[in-house]
Amino acid sequence: MTAPSTAPAASRGGRWIEHWDPEDEAFWQETGEKVARRNLLFSVLSEHIGFSIWTLWSVLVLFMGPEYGLTPADKFMLTSMVTLVGAVVRVPYTFAVAVFGGRNWTIISASLLLIPTIAAFTVMKPGTSFSTFLLIGLLAGVGGGNFASSMTNINAFFPLRKKGWALGLNAGGGNIGVPVIQLVALAVIGASGGPRVLLGIYIPLIVVAATLAAVYMDNLASVKNDTGAAIDAAKDAHTWIMSFLYVGTFGSFIGYSFAFGQVLTNQFGRTPLQAAYLTFIGPLLGSLIRPVGGWLADRYGGAKITLYNYVGMAAATGGLVFASMQKSLPLFVSVFVVLFVLTGLGNGSTYKMIPGIFHAKALAKGLEGEEAARYGRRLSGASMGLIGAVGALGGVGINLAFRQSFLSYGSGTGAFVAFLAFYGLCFVVTWAVYLRRPAVQARTEAASETKPQLSYAEV
Repeated sequence: MTAPSTAPAASRGGRWIEHWDPEDEAFWQETGEKVARRNLLFSVLSEHIGFSIWTLWSVLVLFMGPEYGLTPADKFMLTSMVTLVGAVVRVPYTFAVAVFGGRNWTIISASLLLIPTIAAFTVMKPGTSFSTFLLIGLLAGVGGGNFASSMTNINAFFPLRKKGWALGLNAGGGNIGVPVIQLVALAVIGASGGPRVLLGIYIPLIVVAATLAAVYMDNLASVKNDTGAAIDAAKDAHTWIMSFLYVGTFGSFIGYSFAFGQVLTNQFGRTPLQAAYLTFIGPLLGSLIRPVGGWLADRYGGAKITLYNYVGMAAATGGLVFASMQKSLPLFVSVFVVLFVLTGLGNGSTYKMIPGIFHAKALAKGLEGEEAARYGRRLSGASMGLIGAVGALGGVGINLAFRQSFLSYGSGTGAFVAFLAFYGLCFVVTWAVYLRRPAVQARTEAASETKPQLSYAEV
């Protein structure tokens, strides 16, 4: 049994672990689990702050009254562009872990959050042009990249049997950054403070997150960028199918997180303070439930949980259409919170499916044991950045849909009808690809030329 060595590798600075084999039960029990959990904790902290900065403008627009001269369409456009940048930077952030090391990149990525925060602190005042707000808002998109690098890093630390729980906890802890900044904004608005007070709170928190990552996290020497794996993942249909399904879960979560407060102020006439009292509830519950989605997927299969989850999301969206048409704020908020919870469950279950799918492909190729696990880690790690980036683009679509719906109909009802149709399509894709057992088994048998060892229905 070899303990993880944290001696610096030649020609590399920082804390590097040269040997890491989480699939070895003895290694995991003796030293691996303790190290993995420590890195998970501080990865969550940095990702949490990243999510807060990414969704910062969902809160700042609530402070921006008539004196700022922005229309509701301007605000939806602003939050859409912030979401877009956060989605795009997830791809390079995924590969940065192997280039710099998980610990080193966490320090860098956390420190980069100072740029949009200090820039927003500087320009946040009436009289600033919309183009300036848009430019500064785009900088905040870097916070969206922290999720991709954190998930790639933590995926390498944990064995396959623990990935659903670990990735769910990592992502859920990061997602909580959304309701936390909304709660802090509620306190600031309630105390008659301005947006600069909110920004001033987060600047030292960013420094703390970067410092703790430097002190307590590790780099894994075994994590390397594999250009071939990235190409293979991009060519694999499952990468794009899972990207589509992740649009429906995480794309919904982040899109609704940006848009919820604006819908309440524009459609139901809530004041910024009244909206702030309500906006944090859905993202908070959706974040807390995400590890449960991963745990349920570990226990019952990610595809099954994802399928039933889309049924619930479609039903909740239908409820929002009804509440919107009836102009019932209590019903609207209640059903919206339920929808947030379901997006969180789906986030956990869909991400659990990714390593399971590629492990199933390895078994179908006739690989076994560590060789199969290595193949699964190789492709699932490469695909996660693409899936996370495409999934986050769903948030852009949601905000643009709301913008168009308010311009055309004066409410978000039209957007909700479109979302309902989309969730129905996600249900069909999940069932057809991962749960329609005869087709699944036929593909597995054809690939392996033997009896199926693990069907995609079990992922």
